[in-house]
Amino acid sequence: MTHAFVFPGQGSQFPGMGKDHYENSAFAKRLFEQANEIVGFRISDIMFNGNEEDLKQTRVTQPAIFLHSVIAFKSIDNARPEMVAGHSLGEFSALVANGVLSFEDGLKLVSIRAQAMQKACETNPSTMAAVLGLDDAKVEEICSLVQEETNEIVVPANYNCPGQLVISGSIKGIEVAIERLKAAGAKRALVLPVSGAFHSPLMEPAKAELSKAIDATTFYNPNCPVYQNVVAKAVGNKEDIKQNLIDQLTSAVKWTQSIKTMITDGGTHFTECGPGKVLQGLIGKIDKKVNTDGVS
Repeated sequence: MTHAFVFPGQGSQFPGMGKDHYENSAFAKRLFEQANEIVGFRISDIMFNGNEEDLKQTRVTQPAIFLHSVIAFKSIDNARPEMVAGHSLGEFSALVANGVLSFEDGLKLVSIRAQAMQKACETNPSTMAAVLGLDDAKVEEICSLVQEETNEIVVPANYNCPGQLVISGSIKGIEVAIERLKAAGAKRALVLPVSGAFHSPLMEPAKAELSKAIDATTFYNPNCPVYQNVVAKAVGNKEDIKQNLIDQLTSAVKWTQSIKTMITDGGTHFTECGPGKVLQGLIGKIDKKVNTDGVS
């Protein structure tokens, strides 16, 4: 039995997240206080006492989920991952779990990434939409046609599980795509409450900043393979890992494909570390036979 650890991305946050860890673990409390210093504001106060709107700001959301996820992982006695993966932002948590990044460096990179993405969103107003009940190939075809006909950006962004794909692009492009997708038989196609078009070419302005930060950070070769979003296969070389993290900003999150590859490579037990149970639900829809559990 191969034990995989998986880490959630943006959207898993909730008011009060991590408070129980802070109150019940001296180790967790130390990491929270360290994180407050690294990000330059008391992120713990926002996590414990902020409302949903406070937590939705990208500059808060990403470091908050990373922090909660790493603390959840480190709270497991003798955790020895044999494979890891993270959904979008979760890839950074996964890289702390398999020894590629230190906690401090991981948090610094996540904070820089969040701020760079926030700036890109403000430069190019854009959005994302969830599409339910259509084959991936049909969604891809419609996105491609809308782009050709309108010159607006519309691309598949998150392959979450069979029948659930998130698209990303300009506001007008997404509006046109939603109408086409509904007409093609989508059960639902709805705009998501996000600040911009993540995992699309509209995130290109954020790449230079993240690339510079990654180049200045110490990466180690992993203790176990990381299945990265961009390539949906095991990666064991730190230079490839770095490049895939940069490419991930403008490329799709191939979560369905990654989980299928992990299962093919022997993954039978998946533990989600971090807030919520989103990934457990998605993995159950990708393959009902694998065991899933979580540490929040």
